[in-house]
Amino acid sequence: MSEDNHSLGQRVFHRIREDILSGKYKKNEELKEKTIGEELGVSRTPVREALRQLELEGLVTIISNKGAYVVGFSVEDIQDIYEIRSVLEGLCARRVAVRVTKEQLEELEENLFLTEFHVEKGHAEQVVELDTRFHEILYEACQSKVLEHALRDYHHYLERVRKVTLASKKRSTESNNEHKQILEALKERDAKKAEAYANQHILNTIKNIDTCGWDKIVNSPEK
Repeated sequence: MSEDNHSLGQRVFHRIREDILSGKYKKNEELKEKTIGEELGVSRTPVREALRQLELEGLVTIISNKGAYVVGFSVEDIQDIYEIRSVLEGLCARRVAVRVTKEQLEELEENLFLTEFHVEKGHAEQVVELDTRFHEILYEACQSKVLEHALRDYHHYLERVRKVTLASKKRSTESNNEHKQILEALKERDAKKAEAYANQHILNTIKNIDTCGWDKIVNSPEK
């Protein structure tokens, strides 16, 4: 495969994956190569390759002589992702504690102030964006390409879930306070404490979903 074709295939793959994760395509919906190709302005070949790659990720199932269908996420899938992510976030924070720069600490501090402002104003979209950026700073600061890639993927998979949970002022306030705990541990260069706070921060999201109801999360519409 040429570099251009590979690049095109990756763009198609990321676009279809984004559409699945955002809720554009619903669970069990058929993904038609011709329709998607026409929509994206590409031939069926890169679409077919993208669907095969998505099958490897577990987002799509391909049934011989029938077609490709969206698998979607079950309650168990989301719980698994959060539990795995909690461990990885803890590992990330532990590494960040000894590698974080002054500039990154300052950006994290500013992030917390901005989040608090937007939470009070009820700006849910900005809160989600700031939450994403807080974690991205940690991923960058951990200085591990493998860990950063894994965490970015998990964070992206859960975007729709995060939009639902952070729409609650109560949870968004709690989340920001948990971010403050992580930041304080990082300032102290306390790797053990940073790991514990980051781990618990993710687990608290599961507790919050238990409270607001899993049906609301799994069946949430695209936003």
